[in-house]
Amino acid sequence: MEQYKSTYGLVGYPVQHSLSPLMHNAAFQELGVDAVYKLFPLQEGELEPFFSDLKKDGSPIFGLNVTVPYKEKVLVYMDSLSPFAEKVGAVNTVVVSAKRQLTGHNTDGPGFLTHLTELGFNTAGKRVSILGAGGAARAIVTVLCLVPERPEAVLIYDIDHHKAEALVQDLGQRFDTRLIKVVHSLDDLNLEISDLLINATPIGMKISDPCLLEGFQVSRDMLVYDLIYNPAETRLLKWAKEQGAKTSNGLGMLFYQGVLAFQHWADVQLDKAVKDKMWASLKTGLKS
Repeated sequence: MEQYKSTYGLVGYPVQHSLSPLMHNAAFQELGVDAVYKLFPLQEGELEPFFSDLKKDGSPIFGLNVTVPYKEKVLVYMDSLSPFAEKVGAVNTVVVSAKRQLTGHNTDGPGFLTHLTELGFNTAGKRVSILGAGGAARAIVTVLCLVPERPEAVLIYDIDHHKAEALVQDLGQRFDTRLIKVVHSLDDLNLEISDLLINATPIGMKISDPCLLEGFQVSRDMLVYDLIYNPAETRLLKWAKEQGAKTSNGLGMLFYQGVLAFQHWADVQLDKAVKDKMWASLKTGLKS
């Protein structure tokens, strides 16, 4: 087995579907860096010993990404947080220093916003509806509240209403969340007048998953954004496309948050050649 000087990887469960290894290993190869990016599928009870080992001298791991269901749970293992991660209350990127100190960042929010901008969507004065109240939703809600182009309103629906309420209450301790409203039914999302619908739930990753909004109507002016990127077209996106709405999966968000994560690990700005290799690897991986 080939040995590498440094290891990076993705912590979560499940993680087998992730395309992150393709993207980051392509960047390492392009830069000639002696490192590898791996998947770390951890069950709940394995999280604490994993992070305990991570802090020990001799660990080969110098950076991590974190995905569901651990973006909030890893906060207790961080020695420090970036200002944005502190506001979000969730971490998706961990930088490990030579002294084994862990700094938590959140690149989900900026990655999402960068992709929205690329899609030509301006959030200023818009009505946004969000499905889900997990770690990814946290980052997106935070960036929508802090960005100068603030939306008019952000409606959040989660099947666990208490989780959504707790999310807004928690965020409200750190910044102005008056534009956010938790709704207790899908009807109350007012999809017929929404400008942007975001699926921040994992529903759609399995072929057997239902379309969450079967029977609802959306306008042709709406952008339906599904954070899921594998499969490339979920039932939700297919449903939205059939109604004439604009659609996007989360591959662009994955790419941009990944670029930002890599830049945190390496403390350098990636040039276009490296970014192009990362993007090409994601496109290839999605087709295979």
